[in-house]
Amino acid sequence: MSDKKLLLNLYWHMHQPDYRDQVSGEYVLPWTYLHALKDYSDMAFHLEQNPNARVTFNFVPILVEQLQDYAEQSRIGQWRDPLLRLLSSPDLDHITDADCQLIVDSCFKAHHEKMLSPFPHYQRLLHLYELVEPIMKSGQFHYLSAQFKADLLVWYHLAWTGEGLRRKSKVIQRLMKKGLLFTLEDRVALVDVLSETLQNILPRYKALAAKGQIELTTTPYYHPILPLLIDLNSTQDAMPDAPLPKSPNYPDGHARAIAHVEAAKVFHEKVFGQKSIGMWPAEGAVSHAALSLLAEQDVAWAATGQGVLANSLKELGLEHELAKDYLYQPYRVTNGQQDIVCFFRDDQLSDKIGFEYSKQYASEAVHDFIQSLEAIHANSDEDTTPVVSVILDGENAWEYYPYNGYYFLHELYQALSRHPLIQMTTFSDIVALQQSQALPQPKLLEDICAGSWVHGTFSTWIGEPAKNRAWDLLCEAKRQYDQHVHKLSVSAREKCQQQLSVCESSDWFWWFGDYNNAQSVTSFDKLYRRNLSNLYHLLGLVPPDNLSQSISHGGGNSENAGTMRRGTS
Repeated sequence: MSDKKLLLNLYWHMHQPDYRDQVSGEYVLPWTYLHALKDYSDMAFHLEQNPNARVTFNFVPILVEQLQDYAEQSRIGQWRDPLLRLLSSPDLDHITDADCQLIVDSCFKAHHEKMLSPFPHYQRLLHLYELVEPIMKSGQFHYLSAQFKADLLVWYHLAWTGEGLRRKSKVIQRLMKKGLLFTLEDRVALVDVLSETLQNILPRYKALAAKGQIELTTTPYYHPILPLLIDLNSTQDAMPDAPLPKSPNYPDGHARAIAHVEAAKVFHEKVFGQKSIGMWPAEGAVSHAALSLLAEQDVAWAATGQGVLANSLKELGLEHELAKDYLYQPYRVTNGQQDIVCFFRDDQLSDKIGFEYSKQYASEAVHDFIQSLEAIHANSDEDTTPVVSVILDGENAWEYYPYNGYYFLHELYQALSRHPLIQMTTFSDIVALQQSQALPQPKLLEDICAGSWVHGTFSTWIGEPAKNRAWDLLCEAKRQYDQHVHKLSVSAREKCQQQLSVCESSDWFWWFGDYNNAQSVTSFDKLYRRNLSNLYHLLGLVPPDNLSQSISHGGGNSENAGTMRRGTS
């Protein structure tokens, strides 16, 4: 048997958009801190429990900024997140109707099968609410007692704790065992545990990186789609017939793209004490211009989707290379002066973790994953070293797994780290091996077809009426920004630039579309228009009337609630 090893890049992408109202500082949606308690905590826990495992984590700067903000809120005990403020409120008898509505609207938002049904007391709260929901709709928000609201707030936060936290925290265990009639003392004890967890998230990842167990990377600061900022027409590389926004291009988009990349690099090094050698472009979105920009900013490597590579090879007339080994190697993209190494995601293996393995026993899922890697190893040429990149969302998948994916991840890391033919590694390790000539130099990819990790296209963010309208609203706001921002003071200009950056995030465009859940679409639609309106206000302008009109209504039933997409359709 050959002693050649398969090199596995397991890459977990961590991202949430900015959920703060930039004017008030209040959090509009709670997803950053909830994923911190459940997923960012658990993902660190698994590496701490499996010291021989080696992976890469990607933290988007705007997520890290919010994690720092929550940690600071917890230190001083002044919450700007309404749910955390209500959880610690000493008087739930006299809260406002709006707060009552927020509790019942928010505290059943979880995957019911895996996060609500396992807890009989939480289920009972849902059944009670379903009985009185018609009364609530008539405006009788205080029909539910303060005790009901206290119990619901506690159970919601208990359901959003990670399995590692549940196994370590005596407070969490005691509250789960108690089940009901939670007191203010109980709620304060829970808030203390949540506060400690939030404060420790980033230090835990820094410690893992300092030990060399993980690589940490970044993304352009507010998670914009770089190729679309640079050139909206790049949409048609992979979708030649796609309709485009009315605006011919995003004004001064190339400079905005550079600003996001530069800010991300500086912020990442400041927070983690290490430079980000490579970068996951938001949504794996690349084009030749975007990769050239990254190379010019001294980014050594980037990663994207399998569909982008397939489309690029076809465009170059190299269909014959779409054979067994084309995916399992890095490529080099050049602008003639700077090069960047590009890795491509194995869509099938990545999507199995994201969508399929949650439906199987952990041992069966891990066995299938290992067998798939063994088959790639066995089918590779004797003189090649297969490099497999498995890249996916590191936060949203786990609520669909039993026990937040605890058994799957525990067994997966153990199996991978012990396997004689598989070496868990990182992207920067592979680049270093190529530079030292321990591995062959990456093959030149002379051009790249613009696209993302989702289907190899930009269809999730542009090319249909609602998404195009959202782009037109952003382009018009940017034109107004360019005309008026120079008239403001330095501090006012900085606030406007920050608000503009928030509006440039990819997330708003992700959610527009009839295939997404109506409730999620409504939340993100309102927040996007609120952000654009805030930009106008900061510029000293009256927001246009069209920002009071919904962009998209949703109504579909996307897989995994629309928080994730498969790489292939």
